[in-house]
Amino acid sequence: MKILKAITVLIFMASFSFVAAQDIANHALGLRLGDSDGFGAEISYQKSLSRYNRLEVDLGWRDSRNFNAFKLAGLYQWVRTIEGDFNWYYGVGGGLGSVDFPGLPNEDYGGLFVFAAGDIGIEYNFDIPLILSLDFRPELGVSGYNGFSDNFDFDIGLGIRYQF
Repeated sequence: MKILKAITVLIFMASFSFVAAQDIANHALGLRLGDSDGFGAEISYQKSLSRYNRLEVDLGWRDSRNFNAFKLAGLYQWVRTIEGDFNWYYGVGGGLGSVDFPGLPNEDYGGLFVFAAGDIGIEYNFDIPLILSLDFRPELGVSGYNGFSDNFDFDIGLGIRYQF
């Protein structure tokens, strides 16, 4: 819970920063690769809402020896300039997903889940319509299938998106 309080304070303090941001792309579409439990991939879409804010929606899947899962996440983000073409961003949101553990004999272990998420990251805008980003998305399980309760996940991802 201490990390959740620290993230909340960071977001609160950052929301009062009046550092100007460069214009963000109206649309960006690409991939976000990574996960805390191995490898996962997400199709990622970003839509600017104003000069400093955007909405990010990610549809991802995870596949490993122990489980198969999909996840839909939505995040509201604030974007700030560091210097030149570097930006940093932070946001809040949540999502839902489904997980299946095919190797377990009890079919009740798995199912739908709901989570809350934060987001903080850094990105670089190239002169061509391409963005590279690295972000950290802590996720806290809100409710879900049997065996899922207050699960905390450190989701780290590398993003590559085409801006248009």
